[in-house]
Amino acid sequence: MQKSEPSSEPLALAGPRPVTLKEVRANAKVRKLIDGANEVMKAMGYTEHGQRHVGVVSSITRYILENVGVPPRENELGQIAAYLHDIGNVISREDHPISGANLAYALLTEMGMDVVEIAPILGAIGNHEEAGGTPISSISAALIIADKSDVHLSRVQNPVMESFDIHDRVNYAVQKSRVEMRPEGHTIELTLEIDTKEATVMEYFEIFLSRMIMCRQAAEMLGYKFTLSVNGTYLE
Repeated sequence: MQKSEPSSEPLALAGPRPVTLKEVRANAKVRKLIDGANEVMKAMGYTEHGQRHVGVVSSITRYILENVGVPPRENELGQIAAYLHDIGNVISREDHPISGANLAYALLTEMGMDVVEIAPILGAIGNHEEAGGTPISSISAALIIADKSDVHLSRVQNPVMESFDIHDRVNYAVQKSRVEMRPEGHTIELTLEIDTKEATVMEYFEIFLSRMIMCRQAAEMLGYKFTLSVNGTYLE
């Protein structure tokens, strides 16, 4: 009996399925790309943009979307976007939201996610930076607020204090930072405790003003008002 030749046709891929945040976090390629992105940032003198940062941003995104009341699956898509939002830094800091969205599309497609669910993730990743982005959806708005709110001494990667730049000094000065939703007043509040011996409040605003403006726009998209509390002083 003559053997049949092996088919040269590629095997058909399984249909789309609801890829979970847990699967994305456990994916070896994703983890290595996030680690690689942080190595690029560290080499350039930036604060931490690795596993800690994306984990924090993902958690805050979940908290915001829970309080806004989006469906559970939409919340999970927001968390996935948050976990992948800085992956483009593995290529370059410049235009990293766009390169990150391209990488995320390839990774999520490979994992079997439906393109209908990938689309809002790409939009959120592609619009998270104040230089060229804007809040375009609930998950995009939540991601922006979560990302811009992660200011903390644990993000400083420079081991030599004498060579700190303003970003190092400001992050190093922030002892505590937290985001709180206040449904009764429809406010999203970022509370900071800053050691003014390390950096002044004015220095914080010098580098974060444009980010706070973006947070205000994002909060408005969610139907909330963004407020900032620094060492007990409220700014609206």
